[in-house]
Amino acid sequence: MTTSGVALEVALASAPAASLTAAPSVTAPMTTVRTVARPRGATGYRRLADGPGWRRVTRTELAGAKKGRAERRTALACFVQFTDLHITDVQSPQRYEFLRAGDLGFWRPQEALTAVGAVSLIEQVNALRRGPVTRAPIGFVMTTGDNTDNNSRIELEWFLTAMTGGRFTPNTGDPSGYEGVQDSGLGLYWQPDSGMRDIDKRVGFPRLDGFLEAAIREVSSPGLAVPWYSTVGNHDRLFGGAYSASGGFFADIATGSRKLFALPASEAGAVYQSLRRGDPTGARFRAAWKRYKGKARTVTADERRAPVSPHAYVAAHLDPAYTGAGPVGHGYTRDNLDSGSLDYLFRIADGVVGISLDTTDRGGDYRGSVGSRQLAWLERTLKAHADDVALIFSHHPSWAMTNLTPNPARAHEKRHGGQELLATLKRHRNVAAWINGHSHFNKIVPHGGFWEISTASHIDYPQLARVVELADNHDGTLSLFTTLVESAAPRRTDFTDLSQSGLAALYRELSFNSPGMRGTLAGLTADRNTELLLRKR
Repeated sequence: MTTSGVALEVALASAPAASLTAAPSVTAPMTTVRTVARPRGATGYRRLADGPGWRRVTRTELAGAKKGRAERRTALACFVQFTDLHITDVQSPQRYEFLRAGDLGFWRPQEALTAVGAVSLIEQVNALRRGPVTRAPIGFVMTTGDNTDNNSRIELEWFLTAMTGGRFTPNTGDPSGYEGVQDSGLGLYWQPDSGMRDIDKRVGFPRLDGFLEAAIREVSSPGLAVPWYSTVGNHDRLFGGAYSASGGFFADIATGSRKLFALPASEAGAVYQSLRRGDPTGARFRAAWKRYKGKARTVTADERRAPVSPHAYVAAHLDPAYTGAGPVGHGYTRDNLDSGSLDYLFRIADGVVGISLDTTDRGGDYRGSVGSRQLAWLERTLKAHADDVALIFSHHPSWAMTNLTPNPARAHEKRHGGQELLATLKRHRNVAAWINGHSHFNKIVPHGGFWEISTASHIDYPQLARVVELADNHDGTLSLFTTLVESAAPRRTDFTDLSQSGLAALYRELSFNSPGMRGTLAGLTADRNTELLLRKR
């Protein structure tokens, strides 16, 4: 999807009126406790610079904070969550940037820089090395879905190369140049290499000669220095993150030579509203595309844009070329390849397990759910590991799991929403946290005996990842420390610097200024850098 857009996926809700107390600040280089990018100026296109950090908040809704715990505690696990990287082939004919005519958030001026942005985040984690509170070594990185944007083979290749290390060129179609909306001459999109006064330049976006050429240059990634695991999201599984794979319509568009750049505002608005309400097969989208296909422009066809089946998705993760720091398959095994299931269990540490749950639905829709077989598997797995602390990972948060569209392959299987999944997790005293993304904003919610931790995306500002540290306080409580981190890119941009690092800095600044984006995605203070107390079971 061009963007599930904050306009589509964000369902803001205030954090609970909890008992919140300030914890002692930990000086943590390279984290948002110490410093965060902040805008200069008050209006127009705003440049970023170093700003004060976000304090750490202790949350005691699930257990009291006992004195002396800092001296007693021992670390049980330390890892980093990436989510919603949305590594994007911005030239794909499958994308529906034209919905920006109905909602500005459906296309972002920074989208051509997703690859360099992801690599800069990887560089930051490699430099961080340890948890900022417990100082335990970072054991792994978990990506909680929407690793790619268009369910395409080439995007998956770019994602896997970035994570494991290597060089790749974020360009498709014509190998000699860019063919997309940003050199289309259409004022609906930022035209960086042109003097045209487009929508974005009217609010101060700069002219940057050479930007598009730089955006499709070869990118070099060091790869993660620690093992990493992968959880699937709706953009990894569905056409545009919302439409089922039934029929060849979307695949033909993706690999074909006709790209629709614009729709009338009324038509774009109608397609957007249909998608938002739920249009699993993309019926409204199909109708609009067929009606206006005569206005499509010719671009270079590319078979590498072909969609990825669940089998191919797992097979790519199992490819030895993408093992990197490990593990082989990054959580997925031959059993996943044979069964078609994308759920798995993995050992995090002695006494701690992780469960990756596929909350997307092959029947379509950007919202999530799970099937009855998955729910039964989850129950069995939690019972079998009743003596372990369990951390659940998924793409969708509980509040975005409202799609009960049947899976076409299992038409008679019931689908279950977020409230039913919460009820299941509450029955198991060993669950400490459910960690997810999708909604593109930071939010932390207590649920009886565990915490739901949802983290902002890395495509929309403030472009964050989250370090999670689990510690035993040896007083009948556990602490979950959450610390947000930005990428390694400089906070100050230089419009003449189109190097990989310079583009990564621009990626952040462009995202801050992106028209149509909400300014509340960082969440409240209690959703950012925290100590989350819970009872030890």
